[in-house]
Amino acid sequence: MATDDFMLPCMNKSIFGFDCLGCGTQRALLLIFKGEFSEAFYMFPAIYTTILFFLILAFHFIDKSRNYHKIIIGLAITNAVIMIVSYFYKYSNL
Repeated sequence: MATDDFMLPCMNKSIFGFDCLGCGTQRALLLIFKGEFSEAFYMFPAIYTTILFFLILAFHFIDKSRNYHKIIIGLAITNAVIMIVSYFYKYSNL
């Protein structure tokens, strides 16, 4: 039984027929767990900023004494830009 059998389907792709901005996140995370870091980047270029974003977000909820707001906003904007640019790059090269 393959691990792909347990992945959630993209609702956007199943309904409309094309990928969403986050398509490839699960597969890229699985590739990171396998140790295939460059393949994970090619699968979903925003994977590393996404992981860093959620890590800082967890720190924000755990450590209330520090202010992580600017870092969280900066990472969210960076992550969104990377996702949008890679999305249009992927569809411009089809």
